[in-house]
Amino acid sequence: MVEMKRIEIPIQDFVAKSHVIFDQQWFLLCCGDYKSHDFNCMTISWGSLGTIWNLPFALVAVRHSRHTIQYMEKYNTFTLNAFPEENRKPLNVLGKRSGRDMDKINSSGYHPMSTRLVQSPTFQEAELVIECGKLYWDDLNPAHFLDERIWKNYANHDFHRFYFGEVLAISGINKFSR
Repeated sequence: MVEMKRIEIPIQDFVAKSHVIFDQQWFLLCCGDYKSHDFNCMTISWGSLGTIWNLPFALVAVRHSRHTIQYMEKYNTFTLNAFPEENRKPLNVLGKRSGRDMDKINSSGYHPMSTRLVQSPTFQEAELVIECGKLYWDDLNPAHFLDERIWKNYANHDFHRFYFGEVLAISGINKFSR
């Protein structure tokens, strides 16, 4: 895999098709402390990028059953990492295998590295890195579902916890900058 040559992207210059990144390209959500090698990552395809409380933010959804949730609870930062299409195969492994059972990061072939501002890691191969500081969390309340289609995602009643993170820094390849 190739190390990406990312540039810093001012938040106001960031350009992305957020639905496409989440739904089709996917993000690798990483949280923990890179320096102490106490971190975990999982592939996510649900989330949001936007503005809340007059701040740029990213919303991520993590099920309580996922190993990553303990890192999301323990640490105050996380990163969202997008990879080129040719690097998609490891994202399947990182989304389906648990860090409880194996060292899935080493087996992925990705190379963790420190970020510019937060303690959570990124990866040399990522073409886009969004560094976030947690602002808020909330558990999904099924009593508030207004559309019956939502239930098909929760056959086991394993509801998500949502984390809102302030976007603190973005780096990426040129296609993500205007």
